[in-house]
Formats: sequence, structure tokens, C-alpha cells
Amino acid sequence: MTETVAVLGAGSWGTALAIQLARNDLQVKLWGHDEDHIERLRELRENSDYLPGFVLADNIEPVADLATAVSNTPYLLVAIPSKGFRSLLQRLKPIIDADRILFWASKGFEIDTGKLLHEVLIEELPLRHYGVVSGPTFATEVARGTPAAIACAGNDPQSTATFAGLLRGHHFRAYTSEDIVGVELGGALKNVLAIAVGISDGLGFGANTRAALMTRGLSEIMHLGTSLGAERETLMGLAGLGDIILTCTDDQSRNRRFGLAIGKGRSISQAEIEVGQTVEGLRAAKAIYHKSKNLGLELPIMAEVYHVLYDNKNPQDAVRDLESRPQGHE
Repeated sequence: MTETVAVLGAGSWGTALAIQLARNDLQVKLWGHDEDHIERLRELRENSDYLPGFVLADNIEPVADLATAVSNTPYLLVAIPSKGFRSLLQRLKPIIDADRILFWASKGFEIDTGKLLHEVLIEELPLRHYGVVSGPTFATEVARGTPAAIACAGNDPQSTATFAGLLRGHHFRAYTSEDIVGVELGGALKNVLAIAVGISDGLGFGANTRAALMTRGLSEIMHLGTSLGAERETLMGLAGLGDIILTCTDDQSRNRRFGLAIGKGRSISQAEIEVGQTVEGLRAAKAIYHKSKNLGLELPIMAEVYHVLYDNKNPQDAVRDLESRPQGHE
């Protein structure tokens, strides 16, 4: 019997994941909250708004009603911006049971609380099996079917292996892990670092600066991550270093493009408009700044990104302050 997966979120990333699951001969329900958008998906068999150029296979069913999307569906994959994660879980609570396997491909923190998404899930949904999917993957390339690899980290090894198996195939590899915190943090923190690198490149600095920011930024990610319980190996893997390399160096990254716009003198609102989609690093920068302060951790690059985004600090002044820090031991 063919398995059914509900992908909750019909943006670029959710659509790409639906395409990958459909390649593996699974039945896929692709849910989105905008009924007009879902109707266009049904009619055009293409997500022209967020991922144009890719035909939705016959085994992808666009659905606008959430209850219909999750009915008789053992596997759920959430792919919405992190800011809507809790509200979606609250909507799911009365319509799913504890035996559903739920993974999310959302990256970031809950801004108001600074909580990681697995902490939000534990508060809202009494599920037995859950986890996160993250790694160096752009939606367009996943939809195209070029070789790629991700990490699936969950609270139950068997369920995690099962879910990874649903995604794996057709040039797409899925590795398993039990380090949910590490995989979540890697996916959230790299977005802020990508903004920093984008700002640097927007200011006209070169490859030397980019390499220094990425390397020292990785050190900050390791510092915060291990303080919160992440494993160093995870942060040096696909969901950490792999995603850093991808997001900081390629202009498909919306966080990098946002930083580029800031470096070129655009305002925050102008930069968001230019990107045209959710910039997770913008909100994650605030959560990381306050979390590091509460832990008494010094994260200079992450802090300067926060000051540029939220204190209207001139990016050139942020660079000067980073350069003038006391000499240290690596």
C-alpha cells in the first residue's frame, strides 16, 4: 500500500519537498492556508508564485482544508516559516492523534520566547515521534533533482529512519541523527551568519573577509550550540557547516541576498521587499542575541548583526568594532 505524506506549507520549500516525496512514488497532500493559491496549484499544476517551472506530479494533491490534508495521513512534514509554527500546531491538536509522525523543515526560533521549535512542539502537541529535517538544500535544486543531502534528527530512532527513508531516493540522501537541538540550531544560526556575509559582500569586501566571517561565525555557532546541548559533530555536519557554506556563498539564499541589500545601503524594509520571501535570519538574530546574553556568551558577529538590524547601526561601524576587538587566541 502506498504511503501518504502531508506537506504542510505550500511555499517554495514545501513544494520542493512535495516534489521529492512524489518522486519516491508516495501520495502527497500539499496543504496551504491560502485557498486561492491552492486553487491555482490545482489548475496550473505548478507553483507559479513561489517555485515556477516545475510541474506537480499527479500524486501531489493540493489541499486547502487542514483537516482533509491530515486525514488518514500517518506522516506530516511542516514547511512553514517558524513564526507560524505554534499556531499551526494549535490547529493540528484537535485533529490528529499522538501516533502521527511529525517532522518539520522550518528553520528558526519562536521569536517571542526564544524557544527552539521542538520545545514549542512539546508544549503544544503530545506526539510520541517527531523530529526536524535540515541541511544544505535550496528549493529550486531539490525540485530539479540535483544530488543533495540532508539530516533528519528525531526523538525515536526507528521513526527517524522511517521518515528519512521516505525522503531518500533519486539523488537525494537523508542521514539520521538523534541530535534534534544540533540540527535545529545549525539551521537557524546559519541564517544570521549568511546575513553577515551578505552585508560584507554588499559593502564591497572580498573573499578574505567572507572566509574570516564564515570561520569565526562557525566558532560562535559551536560556542552557543554546545552551551545549549548540541553535539559538535552535528554542527560540523550537513545541518551546520554544510548549510553555512551553502547559505553564505550562493545568491539563491534569501538571507544572503537580504544582507547584500543592507550592505548596499537599503533599509530593512527595502531589503525585505527585494527578497520577496520570509527572511528567517532577520528574526533569528533577535532570538540569538537575547539567548546569548541570558547565557553570558560572547558572540561578536551575531551581536553586530543584531545591532545593524535592530539598533540602526551603520554596517561600516559594525565592521570597525569587530576589527578593533582585543587580540585573542583561536
